[in-house]
Amino acid sequence: MSDTKVPDRAARLRELHRPGDPLLLPNVWDAGSAKVVQEVGFPALATASASVADALGYPDHEGAPVDEMLAAAARVVRVATVPVTVDAEAGYGLPPAELVERLLAIGAAGCNLEDTYGGALAEPAKQAEFLAAVREAAGDALVINARVDTFIAGVPDPVDAAIERGRLYLEAGADCVYPITAPMDAVPALVKGLPGPVNANNMPGTSLTELAAAGVARVSYGPVPYLHALEALKQFATRVRAMEDPHA
Repeated sequence: MSDTKVPDRAARLRELHRPGDPLLLPNVWDAGSAKVVQEVGFPALATASASVADALGYPDHEGAPVDEMLAAAARVVRVATVPVTVDAEAGYGLPPAELVERLLAIGAAGCNLEDTYGGALAEPAKQAEFLAAVREAAGDALVINARVDTFIAGVPDPVDAAIERGRLYLEAGADCVYPITAPMDAVPALVKGLPGPVNANNMPGTSLTELAAAGVARVSYGPVPYLHALEALKQFATRVRAMEDPHA
């Protein structure tokens, strides 16, 4: 990373969250992917835990050792000249102050923190307390993207539940709320119901134009870029295995 100070990186990342003109984040997993996305011209980078964990040979959902996950994120930050936000999953069981210390030590400008622990949704007030402690430890030096897992957990009325949780998380100090995998027809209600920036996914059934028109401030791709890269490698290797010219 350049010698820009950590708070300056966080401030730059924070100002890129513009409702209606969203920050686009084709998530990366290592230094090489970070260089590619940065060279295309994106103003910030984001890691995806699923991609990082798989590249390291572990399952997602905190299946990888925290030291290895943060070391991978550190390599992304090292080659970056733009702010980097790190997918820190549910915080790896670290005390908030230690989590913040370790994220800042690698030069992170922000982090994702999800509200699923051990496969179960956290109690909203308890998660808000955790986020408040992270904010207290970080001050303004980290942009906190609070992931809300009501859609992937299959809870009743996931939109209302996401709004309830998201409001608590914003009050606790989160900068942005991330109702992961929310379908397009739910996004306008989420944007309207949440008094802060909303992060959405550009999944099948959504479009960037519609997401921007709905007022989202950030769009993530999660493991999709990594899966595309693996598919390209598979096609290349298949042609080589068949004694074909992979460059043709």
